[in-house]
Amino acid sequence: MKNTLALLSGLSVIALTGCSSQQDYETASGSYDYLEVSQRASVKVPEGLDSPEFTSDYDLPELSQNADTRLTGRKLTIQSPALVLPLVAGSHVEEGKQEATVWFDQVDDSKPLNTAIWDTVLSFLEQNHIGVDSFDKENGRLVTDWAVEKTTEESAWYDWTEDETSEVSRRFVFTMELKPHGRTAALRAKLQDFKFNGADGETVTMDSIDAMKERREEIGILNEVLTHYEYQIRLDESKRIAEIRSGLNLEMGFDANGDAAYVVDARHDIVWPRMLLVLRNLGFDVKDLDRTTGLLFVTYNGEDNGWWGSLFSDGESLLEKGDYRLKVVPAGENRTSVTFMDNESQPFEPNQVADMYEQFARVMTQDNLDI
Repeated sequence: MKNTLALLSGLSVIALTGCSSQQDYETASGSYDYLEVSQRASVKVPEGLDSPEFTSDYDLPELSQNADTRLTGRKLTIQSPALVLPLVAGSHVEEGKQEATVWFDQVDDSKPLNTAIWDTVLSFLEQNHIGVDSFDKENGRLVTDWAVEKTTEESAWYDWTEDETSEVSRRFVFTMELKPHGRTAALRAKLQDFKFNGADGETVTMDSIDAMKERREEIGILNEVLTHYEYQIRLDESKRIAEIRSGLNLEMGFDANGDAAYVVDARHDIVWPRMLLVLRNLGFDVKDLDRTTGLLFVTYNGEDNGWWGSLFSDGESLLEKGDYRLKVVPAGENRTSVTFMDNESQPFEPNQVADMYEQFARVMTQDNLDI
C-alpha cells in the first residue's frame, strides 16, 4: 500500500512538472486571491476621542494616468528588465532611454561605419534564415520578413499524446541614424508585427501585447545582432593574426615615387604589423612609427650574427650601424610597397635593394614568425 501511495505521489509531481509552461517562469507563483480584495474603510474615531497617529510609510502610490491597469495577476510579468548589451568595442547606450538603441563609434577604418553595421545586420539575418522584406540603405531603414520560431513541448513519458508545438512569428524594423561626420551611428530595432499560436490554442497578436513585452522583443533581437557583431570582429581578428604570422610573398619592384622597393602580396593592414616582426628578427629596433604616413623609424644594431652577417662586399658590411627609415604604403589592391631609406629619407640605390632581397625575403616568407 505504501509503495502504491509513493508511486501515485511521484506521478502527481511529474504531472505537475510536465504541465509547466513558459508563462510559469514569467509570472508570480501562488494565489491571486488578492485581486478580489476590496479596499477597507479607514478607521472612524468617535467624536470626543483623540485620533491615533497614522503613518503613510506603507501607503501604495497612486497610479499615473499612463499606467496600464490590465497588468495584474498572471498578466503581470516578474522578469527582470531587458537591457541593451553594448558588447562591441566602441558601442554604448544612452542612460535613461527606454527604446532598443545602441550607439557605435568608429574604431576600425577598414570600411565605413554604416556599411560595417548594415553588413552585420544582413549577415545575422542570413545566418538565422530571416528574409529581408525591404532595405533602403540610403535612408537607413531595413524591414525583415517573418522570423518564425517553433517550440515543441514534449509529453511526459506516461502520456501517449503527441508533442505540442507553439509558434512565435515576429517582424522587425531596423533603422540607422548616422552623424554628419560619418563616424558615429545609432542602430534601432522596432517590433513591427507579432503573432503567437500556442499549443493549447491560445493566440496573441500585436494588438494584445503590452509595452514591456514589446520592448523585450526589440531589445532581444538587438542584443542578438550585437552578439553576432562582436563574434564577427573576433573571427576577423583571428584571421588577421593568422595572416600576419603566415609567410608573405614579395618581389622586387618600385614604389609610387619610382624608387626601388619590395612589393609584398598582401594588404597594408597585414604588412604593417608583419613588418614589426620582420624587422625585429632582422636585428632592427623600431624607435617610432607613424601609420598615417607609413613611416617606420628604426635603428640597426649591427650584430655580426644577424642576417646582415652574410652580406659583405670587399670586407665591408653592406649596412652600417645607425638609424634608418622605411616607408610601408599601399601599392594597389592587396599589394604593399616597402622602401628602405637612410636617416635623411633618401631611398636606397637599386643595387643595394637587390643585394638585400634574398635575406629580406627569407624572413618575410617565413611561416609562424614570432619575436
